[in-house]
Amino acid sequence: MLYQRSSALFAAAEQVIPGGVNSPVRAFKGVGGTPIFVERAKGAYLYDVDGNRLIDYINSWGPMILGHAYEPVVDAVISKAKLGTSFGMPTEIETQIASLALSMIPNADKIRFVNSGTEACMSAIRLARGFTGRDKIIKFAGCYHGHSDSFLIQAGSGASTFGTPNSPGVTQGTAKDTLLAPYNNLDAVRALFEANPNEIAAIIVEPVAGNMGCVPPLPGYLEGLRAICTQHHALLIFDEVMTGFRLAAGGVQELYNINADITCFGKVIGGGLPVGAFAARNEIMNFLAPVGPVYQAGTLSGNPLAMAAGLAMLTAINNDKDLFKRLDEKTAYLEAGIKNVLDKNELTYTINRVGSMISVHFAEEAVIDFATAKAGDNETFKKFFHGLLQEGVYIAPSAYETWFITDALTYEDLDFTIAAIARVVKTL
Repeated sequence: MLYQRSSALFAAAEQVIPGGVNSPVRAFKGVGGTPIFVERAKGAYLYDVDGNRLIDYINSWGPMILGHAYEPVVDAVISKAKLGTSFGMPTEIETQIASLALSMIPNADKIRFVNSGTEACMSAIRLARGFTGRDKIIKFAGCYHGHSDSFLIQAGSGASTFGTPNSPGVTQGTAKDTLLAPYNNLDAVRALFEANPNEIAAIIVEPVAGNMGCVPPLPGYLEGLRAICTQHHALLIFDEVMTGFRLAAGGVQELYNINADITCFGKVIGGGLPVGAFAARNEIMNFLAPVGPVYQAGTLSGNPLAMAAGLAMLTAINNDKDLFKRLDEKTAYLEAGIKNVLDKNELTYTINRVGSMISVHFAEEAVIDFATAKAGDNETFKKFFHGLLQEGVYIAPSAYETWFITDALTYEDLDFTIAAIARVVKTL
């Protein structure tokens, strides 16, 4: 496949946008080469500016769970846009989507909508600090919770691909209040609580990590975090920006039957438009302004276009009782096909999967945390990525990102992908 127009557009973008992109991982820094410029998308496919069709396995990094340009979402947005795009005043649809979301989310009485997953996680941390009266938080190496200062301490995803997991501009004062532990390691968490008695407000975690590739929690890990937080009167925050409404209607809390104190959302909850949200019990949420003392605000929060898209998406998910079964079956089929191909070619690999999140690591040992993810063979991954791109299959341009499966994928698409992988691995 040729990408001449994409190359020209990227060169033009570099003149007016830092690095030519508005989010670093799009720059192909982790795999080399020139990013693809998309013209349109429909269902499971991307169509780029050079006329190529690509089977899409990132799906706008997760939200397109029902496929691109899903008609109920598109229709809802168009209808709302005709009435006005933003008012800075309350609208009825905000209450409608809040009520529906809360009917699906375990252990939450109220929800507040914001404009991004970063904003949701940032606000959740502020709320946890205000509620507990403590300053410090625990996060995990390789977990990415957005680009707020508190989180850019050993972040995964784009921060690692880009080579700046500890970003300049993050002050030492901010960094000292962020305590770091390895993912899937309860002993390290216990040690931090012992070393910082009555100082830790919250643990924030991706309950199924997606920013060092897909990394599932080990058995007992989430239960252990819940018990430690309860013991030390700290809050447990689940960053379900990726997993919320994707791994189950109620996200990881439903999937593993574990309650978080605050849960953060993004991606699917906005139907592809910029949306974030965080939810919790009344006693916690009532600390937010204007009811309580913890300030959080946003001019475009709850804007009617985003709320219309999110309501249409959540309604479709809530009404489709077989959706998650289909997604799991399709992703399991893809996993089995990839394993068969890699085994036949005697490649060293490990595949992690939870529901419709999956990633391939060219690693000798199981990938259970950031250190084991980084131990993978990234040079092989780069060749794998570009080989698949030439075959018309688009996966995340980073070894540290999960793939997201959409229900719009057919089994013919999956077979095409498996056959493409078979051709590519012969060249590795």
